[in-house]
Amino acid sequence: LFWSGSTVAATMAEWSGLHSSTSRHTMDKSITLPPDEIFRNLENAKRFAIDIGGSLTKLAYYSTVQHKVAKVRSFDHATKATSDELYEISVQEEVTARLHFIKFENAYIETCLDFVRDHLVNTDTKVIKATGGGAHKFKELIERKLGLRVDKEDEMTCLIKGCNFVLRNIPHEAFVYAKHADSEFRFQTTQPDIFPYLLVNIGSGVSIVKVESEDKFERIGGSSIGGGTFWGLGALLTKTKRFDELLQLASKGQHTSVDMLVKDIYGGSYGSLGLTGDLIASSFGKSATADKGFPKEDMAKSLLHMISNDIGQLACLYAKLHNLSRVYFGGFFIRGHPVTMHTITYSINFFTKGEVQALFLRHEGYLGAIGAFLKGAEEDNPNQYSWGENYAGSSGLMSVSPDMNPMQRARSGTFDMLEMDRLERKLVNLPLLQDASSYIPDTVDLAEDALAREYWLYCFEEALDGVVKRALASQPDMPEAAERAEKFRQKYRHKLQTLRHQPFAYGSLTVRSLLDTREHCLNEFNFPDPYSKIKQRENDMALKYYQKVVKSLEELSWEERQFALIRGVLAGNVFDWGAKAVSDVLESEPEFGFEQAKRKLEERPWLVDSYDQWFERLKGPPHKCALFFVDNSGLDIILGVMPFVRELLSRGTEVVLASNSAPALNDVTNGELQILTESIAAMDPVIQAGLREDRLTLVQSGSSSPCLDLSRLDKVLAMVVRERKTDLVIIEGMGRAIHTNYYAMLSCESLKMAVIKNSWLADRLGGKLFSVVFKYEVPAAGHDSEALTPP
Repeated sequence: LFWSGSTVAATMAEWSGLHSSTSRHTMDKSITLPPDEIFRNLENAKRFAIDIGGSLTKLAYYSTVQHKVAKVRSFDHATKATSDELYEISVQEEVTARLHFIKFENAYIETCLDFVRDHLVNTDTKVIKATGGGAHKFKELIERKLGLRVDKEDEMTCLIKGCNFVLRNIPHEAFVYAKHADSEFRFQTTQPDIFPYLLVNIGSGVSIVKVESEDKFERIGGSSIGGGTFWGLGALLTKTKRFDELLQLASKGQHTSVDMLVKDIYGGSYGSLGLTGDLIASSFGKSATADKGFPKEDMAKSLLHMISNDIGQLACLYAKLHNLSRVYFGGFFIRGHPVTMHTITYSINFFTKGEVQALFLRHEGYLGAIGAFLKGAEEDNPNQYSWGENYAGSSGLMSVSPDMNPMQRARSGTFDMLEMDRLERKLVNLPLLQDASSYIPDTVDLAEDALAREYWLYCFEEALDGVVKRALASQPDMPEAAERAEKFRQKYRHKLQTLRHQPFAYGSLTVRSLLDTREHCLNEFNFPDPYSKIKQRENDMALKYYQKVVKSLEELSWEERQFALIRGVLAGNVFDWGAKAVSDVLESEPEFGFEQAKRKLEERPWLVDSYDQWFERLKGPPHKCALFFVDNSGLDIILGVMPFVRELLSRGTEVVLASNSAPALNDVTNGELQILTESIAAMDPVIQAGLREDRLTLVQSGSSSPCLDLSRLDKVLAMVVRERKTDLVIIEGMGRAIHTNYYAMLSCESLKMAVIKNSWLADRLGGKLFSVVFKYEVPAAGHDSEALTPP
C-alpha cells in the first residue's frame, strides 16, 4: 500500500535480522511487509545503479512492467452481420518501461547487497554503476558480496544528470518553502528550458555549480563551511552526535539568547544603514561576555543560522555574478528538513531583497542514484523519451513540520519510493501558448484553499464505490476482478487520506492530480478502461441519431444554426459519467437523451457568455485551422462535436481533433475516435471529404487524463499545429476548460466551452447546476476577457 520512511526502515531491520539466522523461505513468511512489496517488479528488473551517501543508500533499477491495456477494433463485415456493435473491446497485455528508486538507511547496506544479489543481477550484468562517498568506502564489500566490478561514477556528474532529469520530467519538482504560510510548500511550474541554473550542494562542505546544458556544467565556487561544520561544531557544543538530533535541538532553540543583535549594540535599528534591530550583528556574540551557560537548543539554533547565512550569502553572490535567477539547494544538509530550508530561504530573501528565491527539490535525495543510472543506460538514451511519475507506486512528500502528523515522518521530507513510467509519446509544449514559461494548467491549487480541498477530497472518496462498480462491470468474465477492485479501493482511499493530511505529497494538489492518481491506481490493478462498456453502448446509440441531428441543423437559417451548434456541443458535454449529478440521472433515467440535455442547460445569458462576440467573428473570414480538444464519448463527440466540426469544414477551416491517447473516465480515446469518424464519414459526405482531402485530422493528445496540461502534449500534435498554421483552439469540458486552462493565455483565438455538472462548484462560481461557461478570447493587447471566480 503506502509506506513512510519509518516503516521501510522497520521492515529492513526485521529483514536484516532474519537474514542472518533463517533461510530465505522462512524469512519471507515472517515479514509483515514483504521486501517485494517495497522493491517492486523485481522479476523483470534489468540494469541498476546505487548511490551510497553518508547515511542513506539510494537504489535505482529499470524494469519492464506487464500490464493490461484496453484496445478497440472495428468489427469486420462478416462479424458485423451478427453484431449490433460498431467495434469490439479487448484487454491485452502490454510491456512498458519503469524506473524504480528506493531509499533506506546505510545500517542495512549488507542487506541491500544481498537484495541486489538475489533479485537484480542477471547473468548479463558484469558491472554496477555506483556513486556517492559510499561507492569508495564500500567498493570491496560490494565486489566481494556480488562478484561484480564496481564502476564508480563522478558524484557531481551524477547529481547534475539526476537534477536535469527530474526538472525535465516532473512538472512540480521544485518548490519554495514558506514556514509560516498556509501551505508550507509552494510548487513552481517547470520552465520549458530548465537551463541555466545554479545548484548549491550542501554536504560536508559546499559546492556551487553552474549548469548551462545537459552536459555542460562547472563548479564555480564553494566553501569548507557546510553541513559537516554544523555537525562537527554542534557535536562539540551540545555533545549531540547525531545530525538529525542536532537539527531537532535547533528547531526548539532561541538564537537570540546566544547571538548579538543590532539592537543589542545600538538599542534599536540602525536606520541609516537599513538594518533592523532584530538582525544578527554577531553570531555567538553574547557568549563572550556571558557568565552563564546556554541551553543546547539555543546554541544549535545559533550555529544553524550562522552556517545557513554564510551559505546563503555565498549563493547570492555567485548567482548575481553569473546573472542566474534559478538557485536550487540540495545535499545532506537540506534533506527536507524544515529548519534548514527555512533558514536558507530567509538568508536568500535577505541578501537578494526577494529578487531570488531559494528552490528545493521534491526528489533531491535521489538525484545521485538517478544520474548514476542514466550514466549506465546511455546506450538506450533515456532522455529521448518523456517520463511520468507513477503516483500509485510512489510515496509522497511527507510533512516535515514537527507539529503536523508527526507519526508520518521522523526525519526526511524526500521520497522513500519513487516510480517513473516511460511514456509512449514524447511530450512538449503547445506551440500556441502565449508564454510557456508562465503557463499554469490548473485553475486552483487545493493545497492553498482549505474549503475546496476538503470538498474535493470528500467528493472523490464518495465517488469511490461507483468507480469500483464500473471497474467490475468492465471485466465481468474475470473472477479475480473483485479482489483487484478491492485492492484498488484500499489504495486510492489511502492516497486520499494521505492527501488530506499532506496536501503537498505529490506537488500541487489539484482536481487534476486527484483524477490522475485515481487513473494510476486503476491501472496498477489492471483496470485500464472501467467505462469501456458504457462508451461502447453510448457510441452505438448516438450514431443512430447523427443524420437526424445534421438534417435538423441544415433546416435552420445560418444565424439559427450557429447558436444551435454551440448549444449542441454544450448539451453533448452534459454526458459526463465522471460527474455524480450526471451519472445519477443516466442510471435512474435510461431514456435521458440529447434533447433532454438541451433542456437542462441554463438559458442565456450564461454564467460566462461570450457568444455574441463569437457570432460576430463568424461573420468574418474563416479560420485557417482549428485545434479541438474533445471530451466525452457518445452523444458528446457524435451529436455535439461532429456537427460543429462539419460546420467548420464547410466554412473552409481545417480541423485537428485531439483526443486522449489512453482511457480516462468516459472520455473518447484516439482509437475510438478513429472508428467513430470512419463510421460517420460513411453517412456524411462533408466528413468524408474532410478525411479524404486531409482537411480533417485526428491526432493523439499524449494525455490519459480527464484534464489537460498544454505543456505536456504529444510531439506529433505540436508539429501538426505548426504545419497547419492553427489559428483557433477549442477546449471542451469541465476538466479541460474549467479545472484546467481557464486562465490559459494563447497566441491565437480560443473557445473554452463547458457545462458545470457539480452543484458545489456551480454554487461557488455564483451559478447553478448545468450553468454554462462559453469563453471566447482574442489575444489582443489589453483584451478584457470575462472574469470568473476560481472554482
